[in-house]
Amino acid sequence: MLFSLALKSLLSRRTSLILTLLTIALSTALLLGVQQVREQSREAFFSSVSGTDLIVGARSGPVQLLLYSVFHIGNATSNIRWSSQQQLAEDPRVAWTIPLSLGDSHRGYRVVGTSNAMFEHFRYGQAQPLEFVQGQTFTDLFDVVVGAEVAARLGYNPGDKIVIAHGSGNTSFMKHDNLPFLVSGVLAPTGTPLDRAVLVSLEGLEAVHLGWRAGVPLPGLKITPEQARQQELTPEEVTAVLVGLKSRLQTFHLQRALNTRSEEPLTAVLPGMALQELWQIIGVAEKSLLVVASAALLTGLIGMLALLLVGMQQRQHEIAVLRALGCPPWRVALLLVLESTLLTAAGTLLGILLLQLMLMAIRGPLLDTFGIYLPLAPLSLQQWLQCLAILILGTLAGLVPALKGWRQARANHLIRHY
Repeated sequence: MLFSLALKSLLSRRTSLILTLLTIALSTALLLGVQQVREQSREAFFSSVSGTDLIVGARSGPVQLLLYSVFHIGNATSNIRWSSQQQLAEDPRVAWTIPLSLGDSHRGYRVVGTSNAMFEHFRYGQAQPLEFVQGQTFTDLFDVVVGAEVAARLGYNPGDKIVIAHGSGNTSFMKHDNLPFLVSGVLAPTGTPLDRAVLVSLEGLEAVHLGWRAGVPLPGLKITPEQARQQELTPEEVTAVLVGLKSRLQTFHLQRALNTRSEEPLTAVLPGMALQELWQIIGVAEKSLLVVASAALLTGLIGMLALLLVGMQQRQHEIAVLRALGCPPWRVALLLVLESTLLTAAGTLLGILLLQLMLMAIRGPLLDTFGIYLPLAPLSLQQWLQCLAILILGTLAGLVPALKGWRQARANHLIRHY
């Protein structure tokens, strides 16, 4: 009976009820949505590279090496000699290597020079291999494989021509238009920086720079594809190397040997440790989002509390009637607490529904723009705990008007009224 009475009391104030319900629902959806973005961002961040034991580059900091080799952000201070890469690949402890060469771009996307070892050995997420939705790997000197976002944004399909530009800026006036590439394959979405990469062979990258000196083309010298195929295209240096070992027990031993190498100053980092270090830097932003969402939720609960307190002035007659009918003060207080709990529970459920609708609307643009994949999945344990915390806070907010109602409700109020 008390539950039915609380429900009817709330429905009698429909206008204020709807406004408060929407405030709590939006605040809940914002809080849960921020938590889901945090969880998926962290998962995507740490899943950018998997199964790689070491990342080797020129002498620099671990975070900088990780940024330009895995996330394609920034540039290397210097490159490493091709002979060093070969020595590393021939090391008996090494199972495979993936050389990477950066420096060029295509319409704002980074061009990554590599080998077919990338498609054979690179792993991301839960040791997932790269897959093709169309086409295949490099089979020709001027083949290019594009990431999922590049293909979607620029409308590329196998057989389309691509002209890469010198430098990594969004706009470049120095293009390698004399040696265009043909799209040989389109990668499936991975939620990693490879979605926004244009992959070419190391030899192809060397070919487009024939006839260039100090970053500029020599006047009057235009290399044709036929001439390029006749040249020695073994690179002299690469930007970084991803390394997989036969036994992970050798990881620290090889890392120490590379870091103390006398022939050429190198830096070898463990991807997991470098990712953790980088996350400590950028994780402040996602924590700030959680604080903002929590503040919005708190504002919604304060609004509900204000509504209940204002309603107390209008419900003195109602409470007095209940007291006259023999309803004890504790039951009146319990009624007010129950109203607050029902309102919070309804707002939380509506917020969960709004969250799912929002995810359906933004998951595509979010994946295309930021590479963050938000699946339509059940709430995580952390999100359910947040919902429980919202319900508890809403119930506690109801204690304030309940205490006021318990003190002010008097049976003689009905007598004075009449």
